[in-house]
Amino acid sequence: MMNPIKKYSVLVLVAVALIVVFQNAGAVTVRFLLWDFSMSKALLLPVVLGLGLLIGWLISGWRR
Repeated sequence: MMNPIKKYSVLVLVAVALIVVFQNAGAVTVRFLLWDFSMSKALLLPVVLGLGLLIGWLISGWRR
């Protein structure tokens, strides 16, 4: 069974994530070099975070 503190922490984080998604549902145009596309801001945030984590992981592995 999950600790009550962890359970409430997960519920709060899910609620905050849902608020962010609903407040940032509008589309935004992204221009990068020769590419030009539109996507939701709520989708753009995790995509950019994931790309940043991937690039950081690749660079740290390359340095070793």
